[in-house]
Amino acid sequence: MPGLDRGLVEHKLPIKEGYLPVKQARRRMSMETELEVKEEVERLVKAGFIKPTIYVDWLSNIVPVLKRKTRAVRICVDYRNLNEASPKDEYPMPMANMLEDGAAHN
Repeated sequence: MPGLDRGLVEHKLPIKEGYLPVKQARRRMSMETELEVKEEVERLVKAGFIKPTIYVDWLSNIVPVLKRKTRAVRICVDYRNLNEASPKDEYPMPMANMLEDGAAHN
């Protein structure tokens, strides 16, 4: 976001030792799907949710997902390689029902 200190809002992912960056090969898709994906990416760029970058260490594919009812394209990103290289959280998030039970006694 413009005007905010990068040290305050910038996130960095820790990577396990011994893992090298992975650049996935381009995923093939039909021309119609590719055009819909480009339109969705342009919409997200204009909205300020994503921004283009030129030099990346990790490169993950866009995975188009068609919504059943509207047939609109939703884009997802394949982060399997990055997830494998990230250390697991020592303190996972508690289950929602455990939080509700704990709050009910207050």
